[in-house]
Order: sequence, then structure tokens, then C-alpha cells
Amino acid sequence: MVHVSQDEQKRAAGRAAIAYVTPGTVIGVGTGSTVAPFIEALGEMPERIAGAVSSSERSTAALLALGIPVLDANTVEGLELYVDGADEVDPRGYLIKGGGGALTREKIVAALADRFICIADGSKRVDVLGGFPLPVEVIPMAEAAVTRRFAAGVLGTAGEARLRRTADGSPYVTDNGQHILDVHGLRISDPLAFESAVNDWPGVVTVGVFAHQKASICLLGTPEGVQTLTF
Repeated sequence: MVHVSQDEQKRAAGRAAIAYVTPGTVIGVGTGSTVAPFIEALGEMPERIAGAVSSSERSTAALLALGIPVLDANTVEGLELYVDGADEVDPRGYLIKGGGGALTREKIVAALADRFICIADGSKRVDVLGGFPLPVEVIPMAEAAVTRRFAAGVLGTAGEARLRRTADGSPYVTDNGQHILDVHGLRISDPLAFESAVNDWPGVVTVGVFAHQKASICLLGTPEGVQTLTF
């Protein structure tokens, strides 16, 4: 059996998403290691897209470098599709996202799109969300309060929230100027209710559960090729 690395699986899934892109349209583009080969493939299209709404500064730079116009989300009424990766995908298409820190902008762009095409390698497929530490973007003054609420439990699951830090020990700062708590030890059996509950907590900007903006299709890179999961 030929060994297919995780990076190769990500690349295959990212490039497979190009089949869902209609030339001449404006699409949403996410961020991360699986999205990078998708952006590369956008630049190779014989007929280009009209533009993209990007969920991160990094993706914006990559798109502009290929000559693809990047539009402000406020200038579009809707998008045909949004392509982005995930940190976990459950059997219903519910996701955990935000490992790269762009969860708020990702959720905004996902909400504008008619379809969310999730691209991921096979290791991201799980039965229940929560094995990957859940990113939660918070206003800094709410960090302690939100940490206590996760410790007390929400919908039957409790977790340990840890402030994300950079290599030098300082707090990680998002593109929006906020901080991220990564919550360990959760088991999220009802992602829709969980997302709604945490969204209501004062100081929470965005929770990295994507249930109300779940995937429509997941292109999953595996050693046997790209699998298409439809939800």
C-alpha cells in the first residue's frame, strides 16, 4: 500500500474543492493548511472567479498575490459557496474550527454562503466533537468569567479553558484584536444547543462550534483518495 502523508491528503482535499467553483462568481475563502492548495488551484483556473471574501489576513495576502480581487464582506449580499477547513467534523457535518485563530471571520463568511464546502484530511473525522480543544474568541476582560463558566459545565459537559499564547508567552491576538481560550476536555453531544448557549455568554465574541453554519459537503482526504460526505 502506498503511504499518503497527511499533507498530501490535505492537498488532495483542497484541490478537489475547485470542482465546486463557478467561474465569474464571488466565493468565500477560509484559512489554514488545507485551504492553501485550494487558493493555489484558484489561481490556475482558466476562467477566473470574479473575486473572493476572505476570512483572514493570511488568505487575503495569498489571493491578492495571485491577482484575485478580495472584497469586503459588507459589499456582498451573499456567496454561492464558502470553502474552508476544519479541526473536527462529526457525522452530521457539525464542525469545530478556530485552530488557526480566524474563527470569527470564518463564521461571518460561512453565514453569507449558500453552501459550505469543508475540506479536511481523514484525521479530522470524529464521532463526537470536543477531542480537539475548542477555540473561543473572547474580549480580554471576560477571560476569567468565561473560564469559570466552562469549568462549571454547559449542557452536561465541563472543560478547562486555557488562554492561547504565542511562542514568547504573550497572549495570542486575533485579527480582530481579541484573545482566544482553548477549552480542553469537552464532549459536545448537541452542537446546536451548545453553540447557542455559549454565544449568549457576555464577553464571548465567537465560539468555534460551527453547527448553525455547518458543512454542506465535506471533501475528506484519505490514503485511498478524496471521499465526499454530504450532509
